[in-house]
Amino acid sequence: MPCHDAQFRGFTPKQISRRWFFEQCGVGLGAVALSELFGATAKAETAPADPLAPKPPQFPAKAKNVIFLFMAGAPSHLELFDYKPQLAKYNGTNPPPELLKGYRAAFINPNSKLLGPKFKFAKYGQSGAELSELLPNLATIVDDIAIVKGMYTDAFNHAPGQLLMNTGTMQFGRPSMGAWVTYGLGSESRDLPAFVVFSSGKKGPSGGDSCWGSGFLPTVYQGVQFRSAGDPVLYLSNPAGIDNQVQRDSLDSIRRLNQMRLGATGDPEIATRINSFEMAFRMQSSAPELMDISKESKATLDMYGAEPGKPSFANDCLLARRLVERGVRFVQLYHEAWDQHSQLVKDITQNCHDTDRAAAALIRDLKQRGLLDHTLVVWGGEFGRTPMMQGGDDGRDHHPNAFTMWMAGGGIKPGITLGETDDLGFNVVKDKVHVHDLHATMLQLLGFDHTKLTYKFQGRPFRLTDVHGEVVKELMA
Repeated sequence: MPCHDAQFRGFTPKQISRRWFFEQCGVGLGAVALSELFGATAKAETAPADPLAPKPPQFPAKAKNVIFLFMAGAPSHLELFDYKPQLAKYNGTNPPPELLKGYRAAFINPNSKLLGPKFKFAKYGQSGAELSELLPNLATIVDDIAIVKGMYTDAFNHAPGQLLMNTGTMQFGRPSMGAWVTYGLGSESRDLPAFVVFSSGKKGPSGGDSCWGSGFLPTVYQGVQFRSAGDPVLYLSNPAGIDNQVQRDSLDSIRRLNQMRLGATGDPEIATRINSFEMAFRMQSSAPELMDISKESKATLDMYGAEPGKPSFANDCLLARRLVERGVRFVQLYHEAWDQHSQLVKDITQNCHDTDRAAAALIRDLKQRGLLDHTLVVWGGEFGRTPMMQGGDDGRDHHPNAFTMWMAGGGIKPGITLGETDDLGFNVVKDKVHVHDLHATMLQLLGFDHTKLTYKFQGRPFRLTDVHGEVVKELMA
């Protein structure tokens, strides 16, 4: 390429040295480094000092906190919420061939015989909602909740289904719902994490830590798993010989080093590290007070069925109320025990014994304390169970076509039942609600247009609902 600058006349390209180029063109290595440093410093100075500081929603919100009671393993809607007399009538017969066209079950042959409901149902409350005999406590607050019978999903195995319900996709590596909410709203608690997770039941969720991870969002927004007895986080207490002053001096020195590095690089993960260290220090005084449920009245403990020092779903529900009282934005309780491929009657009875009382108590407790109006409570699993039998005549397979969830508080219209399935509980036939629609509705109640709460990653904006989702206005008060 010909050169027209006077400085280059008489020189061939090979005669123009690299050293001359860097010296004369003002882009020496020192200048490059200095401009990078100024650029990074500017980024660091414009970044928020605290990424978890409270932020306003996009428009006035009905809810400002969320408690998600996640029944991992997929509860059977046919035993709990969606009574089907026709399914009882045709118990032990083959399902209609036209029903199974294109249908794929997780484990069973779709031609397996139909299995009638195992428990009695009755109508409760002024709303006349129909519930199983397994849910006597939920029956007492049924007029405070909205039952969504029209849920459906794309996944029919646990890990993908749980990821879809929690992150909006069946792929690993995306931000969880709690991470999106704390990214959008920050937290009103300065002494506790913005997003807290509990796990009870037989094991943790099949989706693992990704169910409450931050994905490509800064890790400051990921969930922090608490234990419901003892120190909520392992190694929170100081080791022997270390008092608060020694620790404070150590943290101050580490903070100064981290801030120097943050100023040099602008890396948001360094801000996360600074925030985590400071949060851990504050939690050493705030967490023991939070976890001491023995200070609750006997009437409150009895209402939940909570026992201080004994881990349980009941304790977790009571701690969830204590957390939102203290400004924690998102609390998620996982209870993994609902995967009844066999021993359906025995195991679902135990599940309901472990969870029904405490879940109903949580709604009642939030309401009497004036917290339910701005706390959105969601109950449900990743999918439903088949109308066909598995494990002899005492089990059901995974079923994505239809399942039930319930919601309360935070702008939800109470005392309604939305959605309807066919006579066998196989497909939703009225008011369908996809998982993406659920997420869009939750974000709407929290003050966000789900299409506009985004984060740019790999060259394009991402959101919880991806390219899907419609707000379910019928659920909103």
